Amino acid sequence: MKGIHSVAFLLCALFILECPARDFQFFEPLRPARPQQVMAHRGEAGVAPENTGPALALCIEDGLEWAEIDLRMTKDGQFILAHGSEVDAGTNGLWQIKQHTLADWQQLDVGSSFAKRFAGTHLLSLKECFDLVRGKLNLYLDCKEVDPEQLVREIQEARMEAQVVVYDGLPNLQRVAQASKDRIATMAKWHPGIDLATWAASNRLAAVEINADEISPTVTKAFHGLGLKVQTKNLDLWDQPEFWDKIIEAGVDWVQTDLPEEFLAHSLWRRLPQRPVRISHHRGANRYAPENTLPAFEKSIRMGADFVEFDVRTTVDGKLFLMHDGSLDRTTDGHGQISSASSKDVANLNAGFKFGAPFAKVKVPTLDEFLATTAGKVDLYFDAKAIAPEALAAAVERYHMATRTVVYQHPSFLLRLKKIDPRIRALPPLGDPRDLDALASGLKPYAVDASWDILSQDLIDRCHRAGILVFSDSLGNHERIEDYLQAIGWGIDLIQSNHPLRVMRAMELWTARH
Repeated sequence: MKGIHSVAFLLCALFILECPARDFQFFEPLRPARPQQVMAHRGEAGVAPENTGPALALCIEDGLEWAEIDLRMTKDGQFILAHGSEVDAGTNGLWQIKQHTLADWQQLDVGSSFAKRFAGTHLLSLKECFDLVRGKLNLYLDCKEVDPEQLVREIQEARMEAQVVVYDGLPNLQRVAQASKDRIATMAKWHPGIDLATWAASNRLAAVEINADEISPTVTKAFHGLGLKVQTKNLDLWDQPEFWDKIIEAGVDWVQTDLPEEFLAHSLWRRLPQRPVRISHHRGANRYAPENTLPAFEKSIRMGADFVEFDVRTTVDGKLFLMHDGSLDRTTDGHGQISSASSKDVANLNAGFKFGAPFAKVKVPTLDEFLATTAGKVDLYFDAKAIAPEALAAAVERYHMATRTVVYQHPSFLLRLKKIDPRIRALPPLGDPRDLDALASGLKPYAVDASWDILSQDLIDRCHRAGILVFSDSLGNHERIEDYLQAIGWGIDLIQSNHPLRVMRAMELWTARH
């Protein structure tokens, strides 16, 4: 700690001596900006092949500010996005990056090994990458092997000066600064053992990277005093709430993480005094893990979901499993109808490999496995696809979740369920406002699942006057922040979404405006 304070003192002394500060102005993908901006490590590499177009496109869709990418040079002197010096080329063995041309690499499929849905994905050239992210996403360029002067030329030709920060060893960074006349931001690693007062200024840096276990408010303040951005590396053991709290309290600018969705949720719930709307994750956090699987629901819990929506179906021998479709084909390696399959066969299916390599061993969970995982941690949005009301009531009672469960089904099913256990909350669909009075007088539901297309201030007010909450699925065409903000303004009680980060951004904006 003494070393940290001594370095901070020397940096402050440097500021007092009026050494020039960089104060580099970066492009802001989001306005108003968040207190901490996220750098997704190699793009959203847990959901798509790292350093590829799909991994970067997911960052843009999720409203992230930065992606960290790795640069190397091909045989013909072109920049390509790749972390390691060699890549698995399938039956062709391992290919060395520098032993093949850019044209070779653009013919190599690096997506199929992650999941068939990424078949045909190739390694990106830096120029392709710039075209994809321009005006949408900033880039941390981790230079594994580059020509600094050529890198400067390509950045300037693409007019990406405000959207990149270059990370490398100090000699190469000095060449970048010289070639760009300090118009391209550079960043180097800082450790408490570095005690040279002129370090940041003499190396013409715009930002510093600090390991998450070495940051403190004093250090951040000192670098900010010099006009430098502070980025923390929160990977591996440092990528968890304990260290996220540490870097938030230190006031850093950028956070490099493999878990951008979890960090953003953790950060938002810390600073949001009251949620303006509740959120339900559709089939779990199905954007980040296979739908209706335990990893998807565990992710939802870590992201602070209010509800998780899930679907239950029954096998030929009466066992209950989580699955949306009646068919096994779309989400598993099985075929045919689940209603015709035995519980043993369903239990042996793979429910993750189609989503991505990190989930290659994920199974279809039973209802009991799901309830054991989620009980007491999140409220349940039970879509009773194919389950008897008696079995449903018994299952939630076994895990003491009757009072934390809403059940989506037609009114006739829900009336039967109410007679079995009136504590379980009824959630019928509402597709026509004219049906509301009949539902209110007959079923007296806890809430209605209103079609998004019929939402209005009048409808929500009518429901609230009748003592009925309004839930709605924003799936498809309505997965937009503008739509969420309008519905929040009308007083909607819960939004169900496949894009939880967008709903959370709407909450953030709503709170800031009100």
